[in-house]
Amino acid sequence: MLLPMDEKQFAFWKMRRSGTPNITIANLLGISRQAVSKALLVMDGKIESALREMAQANQIAIEKINTERGILIGRSIPFQTAAIIFVSEKHGMQVWYEHDGDCGTCQRFTECIELLWDYATELGIRIEKTADPTKMAEELFTKVKAMV
Repeated sequence: MLLPMDEKQFAFWKMRRSGTPNITIANLLGISRQAVSKALLVMDGKIESALREMAQANQIAIEKINTERGILIGRSIPFQTAAIIFVSEKHGMQVWYEHDGDCGTCQRFTECIELLWDYATELGIRIEKTADPTKMAEELFTKVKAMV
């Protein structure tokens, strides 16, 4: 399932994830608080469904889901390692496996750093600047797990 990232419901969801209260969302958009609440309930269902489908497709046993943050914590059955699935406004749905990477030789080095910075920014999480994506990921996902 692809998330409808261009829909109003997703915009409401992003605002709530960033800490904006429902009443503020309603006032900003000139709609009722009930309309915002209803849209968020629908979006939470879509987020949960997408996270569960992604977990199933990647053989990840689910431990925790936080639909308000768009995070699923689990364990990869084939890789026998911790896994996290998350919704990123900029990068869509992502699956990250806990691992010790050889980042210096990886072709995706820059892409990983960008993804981690972007996701930390979306969630309002401060992480230390380092040239090692594995260390950045460890710090970020430790903080993310504490949020769930």
